[in-house]
Amino acid sequence: MNRSQGQLESVLERIYERYNRRELIPPDPLQFVYRYEEPLDQEMAGFVAAALAYGRVTQIERSVTGLLGVMGKRPGDYVRRFNDSKAAELAGFKHRFNTGKDLAELFGVLQKVLVRFGSIENYFAETDRDEHSTIVPVLTAFCDHLSDLYEELYQKEVSRGVKYLLASPARGSASKRLNLFLRWMVRDDEVDPGVWQTISPAKLVVPIDVHMERLCRILGLYGRKTVSLKAALEITESFAKVRPEDPVKYDFSLSRIGIIDNCTGKLTEKCDLCELYGYCLRVRK
Repeated sequence: MNRSQGQLESVLERIYERYNRRELIPPDPLQFVYRYEEPLDQEMAGFVAAALAYGRVTQIERSVTGLLGVMGKRPGDYVRRFNDSKAAELAGFKHRFNTGKDLAELFGVLQKVLVRFGSIENYFAETDRDEHSTIVPVLTAFCDHLSDLYEELYQKEVSRGVKYLLASPARGSASKRLNLFLRWMVRDDEVDPGVWQTISPAKLVVPIDVHMERLCRILGLYGRKTVSLKAALEITESFAKVRPEDPVKYDFSLSRIGIIDNCTGKLTEKCDLCELYGYCLRVRK
């Protein structure tokens, strides 16, 4: 690690110490995973919460709360036993671009995955290979598998709503919500619950959105103003130079800068208290 990487690690570790705390999770949709104790229930609650993690925070909380309320105390069992009567229970659900029909169709194909593999983790574990440097090939295969199951089960092309819920890397998407779900499942610290035991954190990809992309440009980790799979991989590679065994370690704590401190990328009177202040000044020179 060279000097600049050492300086970056020092800054990132201070941010991690400041923000990576359990009490700072709400209103992050990760909070819903902690409502359950059984791994399969945590996995399914996490998948649902991540899938709907777009739009305004209050709307996300309201939608996920309502959907998990329908799914009951054991969301894993709910999907494993999914049928037409359960699909009817979702008829009135809507979250921005997605409807209850989208969720019902998604649960229908996830039910097939749970019957065959027992859990989403088992699917990833059986598909992962040592030669995969990142989780992207497995995530792509997972989305392709669900799409194939969808077409076989419903005898039609995958609907626009389900495609939105399954933003596959194969389409060049940064797959922010799916990579967020994987971070929750794989990493294990005070914030991330580490529900899964079979996938290495070293293979995770940063869940990149416009806010994270802006912070990474400030840190000098990425130079273009695009959010894509290529951007996510380049940013992940930059973090891997600092933390190769855990390149997504700083995702939650960095995102808190925008959520808690209302960082918009514009300098304010509070900025000199932020660990990134020096980097922000450098970007503006």
